[in-house]
Amino acid sequence: MSQLVGGLLLYGISDSLLLLAGLGVDPWDVFHQGLSRRLGLGVGTWSILVGGLVLLLWFPLRQRPGFGTLANVVLIGSTIDVVMWLSPRPHGIVLRVVTMLAGVALNGVATGAYIGAGLGPGPRDGLMTGLAARGHSIRVVRSGIELSVLALGWLLGGTVGVGTVAYAAAIGPLAHVFIPLFSIP
Repeated sequence: MSQLVGGLLLYGISDSLLLLAGLGVDPWDVFHQGLSRRLGLGVGTWSILVGGLVLLLWFPLRQRPGFGTLANVVLIGSTIDVVMWLSPRPHGIVLRVVTMLAGVALNGVATGAYIGAGLGPGPRDGLMTGLAARGHSIRVVRSGIELSVLALGWLLGGTVGVGTVAYAAAIGPLAHVFIPLFSIP
């Protein structure tokens, strides 16, 4: 349980670092940021609201949330809003790049910790696995979802940049290392 909570809090912190760096964020946060800029409310609040809506898509897919699924929705978004409220934006390109890289690296560690806890997938991961269980390729489903929210978020005004590319390039290899490292048998 402590690994799950720690991983989710770290995930929210890592997302916040990417947002604070202002150099581009992961696809879902491009969407959350676009909603925030267009409609108000914090990025973390949008993460919670979108997470809840994505959970509704689980019902027709017959996915079953675990404790970790519900904790994912609440803790990540809440952490983002608190960190964004408390933290100053880094100034200067060097500090912004370091902040971005720290966000990407910590996101990989956080992913390994919360998934490795085995207490339920996040809402977005459950949507992917639910659609894949219907006979679709995980690669196609995941890519389609990620590209859709990225494009929609960009159209809404979310930040796409070098951080988005760094995240996309690094998260797979980082998850490959940290999920097995933190997996609880």
